[in-house]
Amino acid sequence: LDTTFTHLADLNQKALVGFITAGDPDYDTSLAILKKACQAGLDIIELGVPFSDPTCDGPIIQRASLRALKNGASLARTLALATELRRTTNTPIVLFSYYNPLFQYGLERLAKDASAAGVDGLLIVDLPPEEAGPLEKALKTTDIHIIRLAAPTTTPQRLKMLVKGAGGFLYLITRLGVTGTGGLDYEAVKKHAASVKTLCPLPVCLGFGISNGRDTEILAPFADGLVIGSALERIIEENAAADTPALVAAKICELREGMNRAQSSR
Repeated sequence: LDTTFTHLADLNQKALVGFITAGDPDYDTSLAILKKACQAGLDIIELGVPFSDPTCDGPIIQRASLRALKNGASLARTLALATELRRTTNTPIVLFSYYNPLFQYGLERLAKDASAAGVDGLLIVDLPPEEAGPLEKALKTTDIHIIRLAAPTTTPQRLKMLVKGAGGFLYLITRLGVTGTGGLDYEAVKKHAASVKTLCPLPVCLGFGISNGRDTEILAPFADGLVIGSALERIIEENAAADTPALVAAKICELREGMNRAQSSR
């Protein structure tokens, strides 16, 4: 992760981060989608661990988790997917999860297995820094970053606490509510991102509601990276498995083209 952001900064480029639910719609198709997404130009993969109660996520990602779980997805299978993906790409892999599956799996076991799978970061939606001590201890002998989230309501004092012990990047939520497309106030996001960047020593990536090339063109100058999830999961949900990898790749190209337009216009 650190190398990726340094390299992109040297090129005056921003990171394109893509969230994809592990095992959706099934293990083999999910692996094909992930491989194609990396080839299409994702800078970082957010590999979602399917969970039965994804309270942070909107309907699209909720349904993705349910599809994956019905087809046998689990944390162990997610790590197997990461292992197979790592054999074909150097793209950083971040596990996006709720704490329950990780805690049930066992933190020491998780640290060992995630490291062996080539995972670079953990983004745990519902684990506040006050409760992260056991996980931080388990990860101490690995190179895996704990990535934290900040919301529009996060105070400067809270932000300083969030970045202590964190790494990789800060996931800055663009609006209140759950994940999903639409409803962004670009000017409000710009102001919020600017204030956060003055306090945060880590790269800042924007997420929630980013869905198309226009969004990426407008928002790319405000941060170090952009996170897209529901827009990719919608493609997986609405298309036959045989077509999905190519359609996801085409969407990634659209998003990247928007970011490139932003760069060329500066």
